[in-house]
Amino acid sequence: MTAPALAVLDGRLFTDVVDVTSDLSALDGHGLWAVVLPFEGPPVCARFARVRPAVPWPGAPWVGPALEAWTSSLDRSAFSAGVTSIRDAIAAGDVYQVNLTRRLSAPLPRDADVAALGAALADLNPAPYSAVVRLPSHGIHVASASPELFLRRDGALVTSSPIKGTASTRDGFTAKDRAENVMIVDLVRNDFGRVCEFGTVRVPALWSVESHPGLCHLVSTVDGRLRADAGWADIITATFPPGSVTGAPKLAAIDHLRRLEPVSRGVYCGAVGWVDADRQRGELNVAIRTFWFDHGMIHFGTGGAITWDSTPDGEWEETELKARRLVRVASGQPVGALS
Repeated sequence: MTAPALAVLDGRLFTDVVDVTSDLSALDGHGLWAVVLPFEGPPVCARFARVRPAVPWPGAPWVGPALEAWTSSLDRSAFSAGVTSIRDAIAAGDVYQVNLTRRLSAPLPRDADVAALGAALADLNPAPYSAVVRLPSHGIHVASASPELFLRRDGALVTSSPIKGTASTRDGFTAKDRAENVMIVDLVRNDFGRVCEFGTVRVPALWSVESHPGLCHLVSTVDGRLRADAGWADIITATFPPGSVTGAPKLAAIDHLRRLEPVSRGVYCGAVGWVDADRQRGELNVAIRTFWFDHGMIHFGTGGAITWDSTPDGEWEETELKARRLVRVASGQPVGALS
């Protein structure tokens, strides 16, 4: 029997789906929506009839693939070659930063339920922008433990908090981390300028340090006041995909990552969240630290920003740091020593 559609977003359980569309303008209509924006491909917006506070997962516990079953779309040698290629492009003046990623994959256990995985992540790797969306009729099975805010809307106010800079401790950030962060802040400011009133785009916080399970991040905040004629479709068109997972300049960076990454990112590096159309409010994460199911496989993406100061070994180790704890959670392995 197919599991019913549901979403767990912002501490709330969404049930009884009544409408599913790829038309982003529906988010300016009415109702409460779960939104999944794949990095490439059509958006999926699902309107639910019932919403209530989320409760502890009542189903069977998550049982994941064996830890040794995971494989990577880029091995260390291929990933290192990608880093070198991007540094060559930076030297040539084509780009300033490109976010290179790889996909980890493993066979799904029989009867795997993404809601059970979401519950395991909430327990062992809680995250401020966590999300679970299960829409079997549309092939959507996503569990995200994202620490990053892509877009928050509250009426006319829009906010983004890009992450750039990762370290194992709060005092481990380098000048490279800060330079990465500033590049993406400038990119987000430019994106917001396309839909915000002139002179309203600000940077109220730069280089804040946030601690998350197993690592720390540099986080900045950008906000602005929307033009009166800007709806959800305009906002998303102007800002998507998130700059923190593409690079700068954004379009040139995307050209490079499409050339260097051998598989589609799927929902990874897209966005997942909710929209309350009636109140003009919503919150979308950056779909990092995110698992998704597809054709009998479970996938997880990991990556990092490549700049001129990057080294192949350093960037590979950063992808390992970002993936290590979460892949262990998804494989049912202990994570206490990784905290």
